[in-house]
This record gives sequence, structure tokens and C-alpha cells, in this order.
Amino acid sequence: MPELPEVETVRRGLEPAMVGARFTKVMQRRPDLRFPFPEKFAERLEGQEVRALGRRAKYLLADLSSGEVLIMHLGMSGRFLVTKGGETRMPGEFHHEHGGLGAHDHVVFQLSNGASVTYNDARRFGFMDLVPRSEIETCKHFAAMGIEPLGNELSGETIATLFAGKRTPLKAALLDQRLIAGLGNIYVCEALFRTGLHPEAPAGSLVTKAGKPTEKAHQLADVIRDVLSEAVTAGGSTLRDHAQVDGSLGYFQHSFKVYDREGKPCVTPQCTGVVERLVQSGRSTFYCPTCQKRSRAR
Repeated sequence: MPELPEVETVRRGLEPAMVGARFTKVMQRRPDLRFPFPEKFAERLEGQEVRALGRRAKYLLADLSSGEVLIMHLGMSGRFLVTKGGETRMPGEFHHEHGGLGAHDHVVFQLSNGASVTYNDARRFGFMDLVPRSEIETCKHFAAMGIEPLGNELSGETIATLFAGKRTPLKAALLDQRLIAGLGNIYVCEALFRTGLHPEAPAGSLVTKAGKPTEKAHQLADVIRDVLSEAVTAGGSTLRDHAQVDGSLGYFQHSFKVYDREGKPCVTPQCTGVVERLVQSGRSTFYCPTCQKRSRAR
């Protein structure tokens, strides 16, 4: 499933094509994706201008002149293709040959600037919804969602508040969307490695007895932002997997220090450790047992 950097890459790629343009025609080619489309979906979009295109965790948010927000989620295989002037591209400079009507082209947005934006989703795990802007924070998608990991909200103090008293494994706590929204398996593995924290350490070990953040808590907040920002700059890690039949990934895979490197030497200078893999809640966790000792997290 795309992680936050991939969704941000898509947002940045769609923004020039969509913001400031009106939906002149919306073609909805099936009644549902993961969930049914909202009532009169195409009718409510046509004629509306896209005022802004934002992101909340792994969701895209298009603010409309009607006062509603078009919420879009990519699911596991969803992708957008932008066609303008006879050229078709994937947002984020990921190119894809796309000729004619595809069997999985479920929604087509035709825009007043001449662009056409197609939503393609082979597995149909993505979805779209329309919600009034005034209700966006309390709607079913975001009411229980945690803070954004990019920006000033995430800090050592915030981590201490969220993790105090929790014996949940640190990796599981970081993946809990009710605490911090948008973090995924790849970048949590990378952040824990860079911080020298063991993925199975209790989340509460980042908090002192007085309820204050440890030095590692401060460091973790900074590293999470760094890892995500680097991945956004690189164009994400899994986006290309959605476009290429050979399964090749995006650019950031080349700078992974621990993710998917089981059995390979640790990249830390002078470290003699070998990357290991363990399974947590059905997901693979990659870490260096030498650099990420349990005692370091306490």
C-alpha cells in the first residue's frame, strides 16, 4: 500500500493539473470502488472549481468551490494518470504508457484547462467520498486520526504524551494511525534503525518516570521527519510498483538502510551486524540487532 511519501508525491503531481480548474465532465464507470460512491457523485462535482489540493495522512483532499471536499484514497493499487496535449503521465514524473480506455479506469475527470485526470485501480481498494469542509475533521475518515508526522506537531514532547505508560511494541505504536497518522511499515523501519531503537521495545520506554521525553524520543521525532522528507524528495518508494509490470520500485529504495535487506551487512561504519527480519502483527520488520539493542530504548 502506498505510504505517506507516495501520496504526497501524487498530490504534488496532480496539483498543477487540478488546482484552479473546473470539472467540466466527470465519468463514473462503476457504482463503487472499495465502498459505493457518494450519491450523485458526478453531478456534485461537475461545474465546481478545485480551490486547493491537500493531504491528510494517506488521503488526498480536493477543496471545491461548492464548500465540499473530494476525499480520495489510493488503496493498494490506485493511481492517477494526467493527460494533456496528447501526453499522458503519472503524477510525480512516473511515466506510464496508457492508451485508450483501460479496463480499470474507473473515474475520469475532465477539466476546464484541457487536462483529463483518470483514476485507475486494478484491485479497487481505493475509494472517493464527498464531505462538507466544515465537517472534515469530524467525519468518519478523520475523527479518530492522529497527528501528522510532517510539520511541527510531531516532537519529543508529543511522543511522550502519546506513548506514556504503553507497553505496546514501539513499531506497533508508531504504526497506530490513531496516534500518528500516515506512518507506514517501510519508513518506520528506517526511522527506528537511524535512531538505534529496537522495534520490540515498549513504546513507554521513550518516556521518563516524570513523564518527560527521553533524548531518544526527541531524536526519533526529528528522524521521522527527515526520513519522510527524503522520501518525498526522491518521489516515494512504492509508486512505481503500481505502474510497472516488472514490479520495480521508485527511487528511494536505493537509499534504504535496513528495509528489505535481510541477511545483508549493516551499513553503519564499523558495525559487524547483519540485518535481521522479524514478523510483528503480520508485517515484516527489518533491523540490525547490533545497532538496535533492546537496552538502547530503555
